[in-house]
Amino acid sequence: MRPGGRLSGVRRRSLGRVVVAVAVGAGFVLTGACGGAGGGGGQGAGLSVGVLLPGGGASRFGQFDRPFIEQKLKQLCPHCPAAAVVATPEPDVQQQQLDAMITRRVDVLILSAIDPRSLRSSVEAAHRAGIPVVAYDRLAQGPVSGYVTFDGAAIGRLQGEALLKGMGAKADGGQIVMLNGAAADPNAGWFERGALSVLRGRVRIGKSYNTPGWRPDNAYTEMAGAMSALGADDIDGVLAANDSLAGAAIAALDAGAVRPLPPVTGQDADLAAVRRIVAGRQYMTVYKSYRAEADAAVEMAVALGRGKPVGTVAATTVDNATTKDIPAVLLPAYSVTAGTIKDTVVKDGIYTIDQICTPKLRSACAEAGLTS
Repeated sequence: MRPGGRLSGVRRRSLGRVVVAVAVGAGFVLTGACGGAGGGGGQGAGLSVGVLLPGGGASRFGQFDRPFIEQKLKQLCPHCPAAAVVATPEPDVQQQQLDAMITRRVDVLILSAIDPRSLRSSVEAAHRAGIPVVAYDRLAQGPVSGYVTFDGAAIGRLQGEALLKGMGAKADGGQIVMLNGAAADPNAGWFERGALSVLRGRVRIGKSYNTPGWRPDNAYTEMAGAMSALGADDIDGVLAANDSLAGAAIAALDAGAVRPLPPVTGQDADLAAVRRIVAGRQYMTVYKSYRAEADAAVEMAVALGRGKPVGTVAATTVDNATTKDIPAVLLPAYSVTAGTIKDTVVKDGIYTIDQICTPKLRSACAEAGLTS
């Protein structure tokens, strides 16, 4: 089974050589901690896993993906060295980090590419070095050996369906603004196509943007521009591709004194977004089980690092711009609105009710059934 069509992979060059050198040096230090045999031949305790993420700290990748990846690796390979993890939001730095890991000869890589196209040469270099690459969350170009992500078309459909429901009577013929993700991210196009499959023929798309770098400041500017061009009172809904873009859109609407706020979608179930949903300021978000994604990626990476097939992990295949029939895991996602918070992010232990329900939100939480 294949998802619809070929998946194909925002590049900013704002870093000086000193910053790149420091980041690359950090990559060498972290990778050196693995101490693996390298070259894809690890069979036992020496299996070394390199992990490259597009964000750390307070991002979803720092809060959820990294610890889940580390926990699963320890479970599957208790005697393996800890995963070597590096994170950066800068595509140039990530490429340098990836090249550094190849030089250090890790056994297998888990790569969440910031700019999938720009990393193609490095993925090819890993392949020549005998290092399998598991594309994580975003499909990198080049000869990747496996891919784990969520079904992007289904996510887009969830967003589109929720937006129509939130728009009520305005769902037929109303006007919306679409804040899509970065054009260089293949997931952004995947989400957009899924959403459009639901929205076409139902609403008018007044403005549609591919937000550079998924950056909230860019989304704020785009939303402000849409309000100026269309008229703030003539925007009946906002399809924001993730929660950062949703927050920026809501900030722009607030700045324009738009009341009531139109329904706004999101994705990633950020804590701030869940709180906005409780408060009635954001209509929905999409919850994805990052633990399930991390578990599948580590299972695939360990198998590949040990020279074993991944057929028991991957149930389907996908193509990127350069490689066909990549073993893939496409995971489900879930719509989160005020009425489903308890059965999704709370039930799965992502957030507690106390984390969500700040003192200012206690009344709204009670109304939503969020009580301890």
